[in-house]
Amino acid sequence: MFAKLGKRSLSSFVSLLVLVVLVFFLSRLTGDPASLYLPVDASDAMRENFREIHGLNDPVLVQFGHYISDLVHLDFGESLRKARPAIDVVLEAFVWTFWLALITMSLVTVCAIVVGSVAAFHVGSPFDRFASLMSLIGASAPDFWVAIVGIVLVSVKLQWLPTSGTGSIWHWILPVSVLFIRPFGLILQVVRGSMINALGSAYVKTARAKGVKNRKIIFVHTLRNAMLPVVTVIGDQGAALLNGAVVVETIFGFPGIGKLMIDSILQRDFNVIMAAIMVTAVAIFVMNILIDIAYALLDPRIRT
Repeated sequence: MFAKLGKRSLSSFVSLLVLVVLVFFLSRLTGDPASLYLPVDASDAMRENFREIHGLNDPVLVQFGHYISDLVHLDFGESLRKARPAIDVVLEAFVWTFWLALITMSLVTVCAIVVGSVAAFHVGSPFDRFASLMSLIGASAPDFWVAIVGIVLVSVKLQWLPTSGTGSIWHWILPVSVLFIRPFGLILQVVRGSMINALGSAYVKTARAKGVKNRKIIFVHTLRNAMLPVVTVIGDQGAALLNGAVVVETIFGFPGIGKLMIDSILQRDFNVIMAAIMVTAVAIFVMNILIDIAYALLDPRIRT
């Protein structure tokens, strides 16, 4: 088990290096930051001085060497927009995204497992057909469309909830609700299918023959054996949210890492872009390792 985790960590580190190289050079293709941060009538001397201060006068390969050297010392540079350490700016935004993802995935996981398990136990019933329809609609609904419709109906016409911001719990309801729909639909489908297979197993038939209650059969005997594919999908959807719900955060003005990435790309804040990619990638790699550990806890055969 530890050998597997070691290999996963090594492969994640290699992937991180490749990601750093790609993002560094691709971000430089967006243009010269001096044209954004200096007045239109700035002189050539002012532009040259700006590039010199921020290390943009050197050839790209030299800039990359300097960046890697600083990165080894955990120096992510300074944000051009905010004149603060880039890592501080990113971590502030990542905290918002983390809580948004945690709240959403907690609700999604509980609801999808309960609804999917009950639907699998009553295959073909009206509840099962309704749950399958809802999961299909949820998995197919585009986030940006649901977010816009939610704002128009709930915030503008009914005026029940604010359209953007994070000032109170009411500001969180729409973003969480929009982000809830797609993962719920996907995980519900997987839970239902996996539970149907598990409920057809011999040990379930034996438990029923012994008179074990249905609730115990579902949530004690069957659910653990059906959880491996479910954990995979939960991990994928959680990673997608940690990566920044870019569209939803932008629509709702939510100050998360997804919106920060978009703003930084548009404003050519290279150090913040790199720091955001690094923090997000590390968070996803850690989540993948946690998923491997969850596999081992659910299925002892994986440990060997």
